[in-house]
Amino acid sequence: MRRKSKATSVDIAHLAGVSQATVSRVLSGSPLVNAETRKRVEAVVRELNYKVDRHASSLRRQRSGTLAMLLFEDPTPDESHINPFFLSMLGSITRACARHGQDLLISFQQLSDDWAGDYEDSMKADGLILLGYGDYLAYQGKLQKLVEQGTRFVRWGAVLPDQPGLSIGCENIGGGHQAGSHLVALGRKRVAFLGDASSHYPEFLDRFIGCERALAGAGLVLDRALQVDAESSEDAGHDAARELISRGLAFDAVFAASDLIALGAMRALTEHGLRVPEDVSVIGFDDIPMARFAHPPLTTIFQDTKQAGELLVDTLMRLVRGEEAESIRLPTALVVRKSCGAE
Repeated sequence: MRRKSKATSVDIAHLAGVSQATVSRVLSGSPLVNAETRKRVEAVVRELNYKVDRHASSLRRQRSGTLAMLLFEDPTPDESHINPFFLSMLGSITRACARHGQDLLISFQQLSDDWAGDYEDSMKADGLILLGYGDYLAYQGKLQKLVEQGTRFVRWGAVLPDQPGLSIGCENIGGGHQAGSHLVALGRKRVAFLGDASSHYPEFLDRFIGCERALAGAGLVLDRALQVDAESSEDAGHDAARELISRGLAFDAVFAASDLIALGAMRALTEHGLRVPEDVSVIGFDDIPMARFAHPPLTTIFQDTKQAGELLVDTLMRLVRGEEAESIRLPTALVVRKSCGAE
């Protein structure tokens, strides 16, 4: 018996009544095909049980069919430190990659590595998703190198004027304003800020500015003497709160630039005999899963990690396809729990 030959894109085009080029666009996920035509082609694909040869397709298009997610974290002594905020985003990123028919390569990087050069003229991935960074001013030069070598990338972080490449981030100033307004409504007047509020950490700086504006609207001042630098970790938050206490200045609230900083700060406050929230209200930023299980549960500013992950992948795929794309800021929301004394 003669074996039935394998179906081809030409067969699909004939049965669907479209051109072979249209079939190729449907199979590659191009948005240029209208919904009715796409539905007709996909029905024929199912009828013929047609399977795309992804390797051959990638070679023709000079694409790998893979996106790379580079996660930058400062190592800890046991090399276990991964910000839970990024872990919560990972699931959304992997699902979005699957929806686009892309594999995802996850790579842990240190900022000191030559990760930008490693992807130059490389077929490792069609584009990069960048999560996490330390000093933005040091990181900025490597982003510029990616731009110069034509690498397609999008990062999670502050959306800044004249920045290299595209960013998906949140309304950090708006979130800071929500935190400050909530503390004002609770009658707090001496608010401390824990986090590096400088151009080296632009997300933290915007959160400081937002809170400062909310306090100014109530005739209050966010005193720089009550601001202590801290990176996003519990240990850094603990150390920053101890430094704040050692200054001997009165304060009745702490706005921490991240939940990890806030959790470490609450531990230091308790060790010093200060009650949360009776003596000091505490607000964090991110709404990581452990925030709700803190003692007391942490009031915080929510960032939508599910939508963030989807937008990171969708934006990168637009760049891969040569389409227009832009940076996006996502709205934030105040999540009230017991660490502020109101729920």
